[in-house]
Amino acid sequence: MQNQNCPACYRQPSSTVRWAGRLFFMLGFCALSILGAVVPALADNLPLQTAKAMSLLRPESGYRLELFAAVNNARSIAVAPELKGIFVGTRGPNLYFVRDADGDGKGEEVNLIADDFKMANGIAYKPGTLFVADQHRVVSYDLSDFDWTALGRARILFTNLPDKRHHGWRYAALSPDQSRLFIAVGAPCNICKVGGLEGTIISMPISGGAPKIYASGIRNSVGLTFHPDTGDLWFTDNGGDNLGDDVPREELNHATAEGLFYGYPWYAGNDTRSPQFAGETPPAEVTFPAFTFNAHNAALGLTFDDGDALVALHGSWNRTIPDGYKVVRVEFRNGEPVATNPFLDGFLRSNGEVVGRPVDVKHYIDGSILVSDDHASAVWRLVPTKK
Repeated sequence: MQNQNCPACYRQPSSTVRWAGRLFFMLGFCALSILGAVVPALADNLPLQTAKAMSLLRPESGYRLELFAAVNNARSIAVAPELKGIFVGTRGPNLYFVRDADGDGKGEEVNLIADDFKMANGIAYKPGTLFVADQHRVVSYDLSDFDWTALGRARILFTNLPDKRHHGWRYAALSPDQSRLFIAVGAPCNICKVGGLEGTIISMPISGGAPKIYASGIRNSVGLTFHPDTGDLWFTDNGGDNLGDDVPREELNHATAEGLFYGYPWYAGNDTRSPQFAGETPPAEVTFPAFTFNAHNAALGLTFDDGDALVALHGSWNRTIPDGYKVVRVEFRNGEPVATNPFLDGFLRSNGEVVGRPVDVKHYIDGSILVSDDHASAVWRLVPTKK
């Protein structure tokens, strides 16, 4: 039986060279399955998948690519300036802290600080507190005595999130004033009727208590943030599967107010009607996306940068010709998204080989850009070459 915390374990070697590389990969990442383990974040002999991606990724002109840290199954990022590092969530039980004690933009060590979540994907940080939106509940941790190696006792904030694994990986972000926690709660299916908190973005006080639905009609958002100037919520959404190579298009949505409805499940994504509900009349007030990406690109984490949005396209899994697999810069004009250009490319090779899959995008302490990658098990750092 394969070790769920170490997906590389027990693979059969195809050659002596491959086995040597895989052995290093296994030892490094299996060590991180031990709570409290401290492993150097960077090494001369990187796991083969990480090293290959490092050699092939191409950043936007004006940036250079560096490896911030090798982190197994790296997903959501929460930057913690006061702690000199970042929290890294996963789509599994493990949660990490990567420490950059000297502030040089390279993590010196990766610490497994918790290993008892259902899905440690939804994380957010404010000075002194870490919030985790797990599959079934929301908790917080007091960091006043945090020693970089382990979290203390969880404080329960809410216990009634839909406890379903399908689209059960949450995404979390704090409001601009850090008084409320926003959490994306996916629909537990491909296309189906939803109830309760399913298919929504909820908002709740950081002290805990019953959440309220801020936005609804959302299939599976795995990325949300607030515009630095307007304070408006922007979020990505993934369209339905198995409807064709080119439909429905993936979404970048703008919430100009609380209470808007975004169409799901009557719409599978963008303006594509769901065949399951083709005979039904959808609600009259549907807010359609502000911008769309190619079908099945899987738009995930995003952040605003210099007036534009940087969006991670995780890449397709159910398209005849693979597409996505890049971080794009969404150009804004007069406050509206109008076009995309590659920001970090090369995750998908011309022969169809996937060397990485970007997940989340965040600004680091020094203003550089961090990109998590759950395929290459890395957190990449893009550093401006011009001041």
